Order: sequence, then structure tokens, then C-alpha cells
Amino acid sequence: MTSTRCCPGWSAASGSTATRTSSKATSSSPTRSSRPSPTRPLKVGFQLPEVEREVRWPEIAAMARLGEQVGFDSVWLGDHLLYRDEVYGARGPWEAWTMLAGIAASTSRIAIGPLVACTSFHNPAMLAKLAGTVDEISGGRLILGLGAGWNETEYRAFGFPFDRRVARFAEAFTIIRTLLREGHIDFEGEFYTARDCELVPRPRPGGPLLMVGSMGERMLALTVPYVDVWNAWFSWTGNRPEGVTPLRAKVDAACAAAGRKPSEIQRTVAVLVRLPGATGRREADPSQEVTPLEGTPEVIADGLRGYAREGIGHVQLVIDPITEASLEALAPVLEELDAHRDLR
Repeated sequence: MTSTRCCPGWSAASGSTATRTSSKATSSSPTRSSRPSPTRPLKVGFQLPEVEREVRWPEIAAMARLGEQVGFDSVWLGDHLLYRDEVYGARGPWEAWTMLAGIAASTSRIAIGPLVACTSFHNPAMLAKLAGTVDEISGGRLILGLGAGWNETEYRAFGFPFDRRVARFAEAFTIIRTLLREGHIDFEGEFYTARDCELVPRPRPGGPLLMVGSMGERMLALTVPYVDVWNAWFSWTGNRPEGVTPLRAKVDAACAAAGRKPSEIQRTVAVLVRLPGATGRREADPSQEVTPLEGTPEVIADGLRGYAREGIGHVQLVIDPITEASLEALAPVLEELDAHRDLR
């Protein structure tokens, strides 16, 4: 059984990478060019807008460049096609891989990735080809997040089968990881076929980092033997560092079963952060509601250090509101993290 990953199937209340082995936060200084400090206790990325509001490409590109400029480590984009509810009707984001290619070409340092790519939306060999191409455009900055999907509305609307998603993912994952890491596969499964398939030209040796976004036991058993990174959505942790503990235990158990050391897999989590001007983010499923992290730059930075103390090496901030002004306002948080590494 897959875990529901409630990426923005939500409503508004109103209107670098891992290696393979009580006032609100406000911007106190103009935008400056910054590289993350090597002493930062954990990497910090952010998710670009999806369906919070209609955002055109120039703004998306500008936000990606600004995030890189103020010192974020990574920028992420959801991979969805359509949301539909009784209150807001139909809402949809732009196609993720086309956008990721544009973001790759528009930036130079920051890591990029889908949070996470649904393997059902493409033939898996083609998805490997897309990932390899974006990794090439980015100069080797792609983190390939993969998942089995959850939003039945978009599956039905775009004609993708919604049944047996984990079984389909298992075959897709085999094809994708083998092509990216070895360059060739000859595979015939129940759902997918890749006969004498080669990935040429090849991206970087070994391909991009692979990340799985799931806490389901079957998904962990399928992926932990191979992935470099594991990711949890903020609702899975309750948006609290202490919520990491039981999830970390599940990943550690999956590592033990796969004969891997837990330290071989980087742990990442999404964190919901609220800033002035927030519209009031609500999850589509009320049971997924959490308390956002908010406050002064020092308070937010200390909250993020709490995740580092729990063994998290990278966080993806889901920011309410997600605007250029919000990215500017979080620059002092990054500075605070860089200045004070102490996790006590």
C-alpha cells in the first residue's frame, strides 16, 4: 500500500547535492549573491509554486535564479497534471520535465529535482531519457526523486492506469535505475518492456542521484537497496523534527534488510514554513494538516537545526506564500544557519 503524498492538492484559505557513497521573518537586506557555507548544518532547498496560484514561466525562472542567488542549496518542482475539487474546480501546474529543463538552463549552481516524479506518467525508459537530458543541461545537478503517484483524478483524466501502482513502480524503477546507472537494459515485464534499450549519450558516470519519496514498506523494500536519498513529506512528520524518529526507524530497518548501512542513504524532509502574507495553506485531506514553522529568522533557523539533530541532511521548504519576496525574506535564515552550526 502506497503512502499518500499530499503535495499541493491543497487549497488556499483565501483567494548541493549529496555525494553518492516573535516577529515574522522579514528581509533585512537587499538581495546578495551567496554560496551556502560548508559549515551549514543541513542543506536547504525550496519548492517552486504548483497550483497555489497561476504562475508563468518568467516568474518561475526568476524565482529559481533568486533562490540560487540568496544561497539556497536546491530547487524542487512537483510532478502533477491536474487537481480538481468542489471549491476551486480544476487547477493544474505546468509539465514538470519541460520546466525542469528550463530551470536547469536558467541556473548554474543550485541542485534541481522533481519532488517527486511520478513513474506512471511516462514510459520508464523515456523517463530515464528525460532525466539524463535534464542532468546534462544542468551540468550534473539533478536529484531524481521518484514515486508511485497518488492523485487518482489526474490518472483518470490523462488516461493512466491507477491500479497496482506499486507493482508498476517496481518495473519502472528497475528500468530507470538500470538505464541511468548502466546505460543498457533488456527487460520484459508485466507492465513495461524495454528490449535491448540503450541510453546514449550517457549523462554523468553513474547517472544522477536517485531519491525515493515514500514510507510504505513495499516501496522501501524495492528502493532502499539502490537509492542515494530518501524523502518524507511534511505531513508524515507532523512538520516537527521529533516526527522524523519513527520514519527514520523504518528506513533503518529497510537498510538492515537490504544489507546497507543507514549512513549510505541521505535523509531529507519537506518542511512547511509560513511567512507574512501567507494565504493559509490547507491540505486537501484535513488529516494532513500541520502547524507551520514560522517566526523570526533565528526561530526558523533553530527549527531547521532540529531536523539536523534528527539526522536529516537536506530539507525542502514548502513556503506560504511562495513568492520572490518570500525567498528574499528567508535569506537571513540561511545566514543564521551558516553563522551558527552548533546543534546543541
